[in-house]
Amino acid sequence: MTARWPDGTDVSRETLMRLEIYVDLIRKWNPRINLVSRSSLQRVWDRHIADSLQVFAIAGPFSHWVDIGSGGGLPGLVAAICAMETAPEARFTLIESDQRKCVFLRTVARELGLSVTVLSERIELAPPQGADILSARALADLDKLLGFSQRHLDPSGMCLFPKGATWKNEVEDARPQWRFDCEAVKSVTEPEAAILKIQGVSRD
Repeated sequence: MTARWPDGTDVSRETLMRLEIYVDLIRKWNPRINLVSRSSLQRVWDRHIADSLQVFAIAGPFSHWVDIGSGGGLPGLVAAICAMETAPEARFTLIESDQRKCVFLRTVARELGLSVTVLSERIELAPPQGADILSARALADLDKLLGFSQRHLDPSGMCLFPKGATWKNEVEDARPQWRFDCEAVKSVTEPEAAILKIQGVSRD
């Protein structure tokens, strides 16, 4: 199996090895706790891993990455795996309310030696994190995500939210309630999708 960055270059052998272990664990655990949909499990590399790699690739420098509603660890664990080589001093915090998924996240982090803290909490009740990067994938609409960002994002931090084909509608729907700067980066895995890079979030 191969994995590539959005520019088409291969990830390093060490990173690929860790990603392969992670994917094997997803396949092993998925029948019990439904980490990803059964239909997408057959396309886990291009549907989930590549999608998460492109999020990490546009993040820029950071010291604390927080992934909310982490589920099976996408993109949080993939980012933590990549950061082992590119940002070894960075910390990762994954917030997930499902206890079984938290066990999975901790298992992956332990087996791969990742610098990851897993909080088994509801996002709105978890202690404010002061994140440099706040990510969430397939969690909620943008309006709700911006509410979470007010609690957990450092004022100078950035949100990275992968969104599907209706992302423009979500941005417009959020504008009456929020002020924010938004750059939409075209997805390399889904033609009509985008990753929203959001900063300067405040209530309108």
